[in-house]
Amino acid sequence: MTQLIKQNRTMSMTAAAALLVSATVITSPAQAGKGYLSEYEYGATKTASKMMDKDDIVDTAVKAGSFNTLVTAVKAAGLVEVLKGDGPFTVFAPTDAAFAKLPAGTVEALLADKAKLAQILTYHVVPGRLEAKDVVNKDRLKTVQGSNLSISTSPKGAMVDAANIVQTDIVTKNGIIHVIDTVVLPSGS
Repeated sequence: MTQLIKQNRTMSMTAAAALLVSATVITSPAQAGKGYLSEYEYGATKTASKMMDKDDIVDTAVKAGSFNTLVTAVKAAGLVEVLKGDGPFTVFAPTDAAFAKLPAGTVEALLADKAKLAQILTYHVVPGRLEAKDVVNKDRLKTVQGSNLSISTSPKGAMVDAANIVQTDIVTKNGIIHVIDTVVLPSGS
């Protein structure tokens, strides 16, 4: 088993972890290099195991308690299974307070228009796992919706379109969430 992993370093950490957990009992770093796993393999396995223990994007948002409107919208748009899927995704997640900034009746109108709601929600999602350090090194990010989010930084912090990024790097098993204080809208919405 160890030889297989050494020969195929390109295997994903999650797949390697699953193989190792099913074939070998790993109890401590002290076993590393003693016929079990190298320190590198042990560390990679622990990292993958931690990621497998985390919730997905949707479950993380539900448990946070400050994304109730977003979760309701994701359900109404039929995007739950996508955001529970393998990903990885980077989600710029507006809080309930961000949705409350929208003009009266906007959320209700969007919940009734599944296509427009899906377009707006997928504008908040970028393919891949982008930590804050990756985001701020870009001028724009192509969203799942197809349009680009603009990224800007200032001494006050980073912004996505007109939204402030207020919390970063909430790691989930299928991506990363960055919390924003405003719902961002693709042009034409």
